[in-house]
Amino acid sequence: MRPVLFSVFGLDIQSYGASKALAALVAAFMLARAFEQRGFKRDSAYSLVMWATIWGFVGAKIYYLIEQLPNFDMHHLGGMGFTWYGGLIGGVIASLVIVRRHQLPLGAVSGAAAVPLTVAYGIGRLGCLLSGDGTYGKPTSVPWAMTFPNGVVPTNVPVHPTPLYEALAAIVIATVLWELGKRWNPPAVFGAYLALSGISRFLVEFLRINEPALFGLTQPQLWALVSLLTGVVLIVRTQFLNRPPRTAAQAANAEEVMTAGSST
Repeated sequence: MRPVLFSVFGLDIQSYGASKALAALVAAFMLARAFEQRGFKRDSAYSLVMWATIWGFVGAKIYYLIEQLPNFDMHHLGGMGFTWYGGLIGGVIASLVIVRRHQLPLGAVSGAAAVPLTVAYGIGRLGCLLSGDGTYGKPTSVPWAMTFPNGVVPTNVPVHPTPLYEALAAIVIATVLWELGKRWNPPAVFGAYLALSGISRFLVEFLRINEPALFGLTQPQLWALVSLLTGVVLIVRTQFLNRPPRTAAQAANAEEVMTAGSST
């Protein structure tokens, strides 16, 4: 593990921060291309990613600090310690402001952002793995277990490399979302992002070491369930319940197909 990638004039470039910067750059590039394909300005994509990243970090840090209460100390204000769902809340709020300011259609933007969000998350989790930030899982004897003797939160005990699991899951989810984007409307694609990412986080929590918060579930699992349910509702409402009515020509074609089928 390499918590510090290299140093420049005495300044340490940390793998954790570098991965987050890379994630933002990749997300901005992918979202800009998606915007261009939909006739939106690339600058709007850059603005959205920049402000969502900034306020996402703010939200993630605030959420993390709240989690540390009542045992908060100055150490928690350091460069490590961020909670994903706090970042999601902060990022969503910032994104809504930018969407409104740039007068963009929210449904189209949400669908365009689904794959970039997933890819960025996977890159960020690889940064967590490389830095050994303590988000690894429980001790295990599986052949691919890893130790983090030089991590930010070191351990010499073989554990589940859960950040790697989540990064691999992100690849799968991004692929599924990409394919769904060819068939589903944009809000439904974003709903699929919420549902699939929720399932991924809910399952990986069984291998992590977070304390149960309610009904034997950890706090991230509770958030994951909210994400899953919200995603399912969004898919059902936008993809299956709000289909546009068929035109007269479509209805006539459907009737001809049924008639031909019954005569064979």
